[in-house]
Amino acid sequence: MFNIGPAEMIVILVIALIVFGPKRLPEIGRTVGKSLREFRRATQDIRDEFEGSLEDEPETPVAEPAKTVGEPNLSETEAGASPDGAGSKSLDGSTPTA
Repeated sequence: MFNIGPAEMIVILVIALIVFGPKRLPEIGRTVGKSLREFRRATQDIRDEFEGSLEDEPETPVAEPAKTVGEPNLSETEAGASPDGAGSKSLDGSTPTA
């Protein structure tokens, strides 16, 4: 869990015994154990809730596939313009005179 070897654990226990004394050491051990248990339970509950919410959502596609663009309708474009300018209007709405 914390990557602590046996030698390091013994050093930590000896320091705790010196600092807290033999009477309070079992009480502190129980308190630390309860705290770790509650922490693990809370993290597991959060993990389960998160994974459950992912399972509840229906799968939807991210994006619709792009539609292909067809060829432009040239008949509409050509009908609006003629080489002699017939059919075009000036800005004021009247037909230009040549």
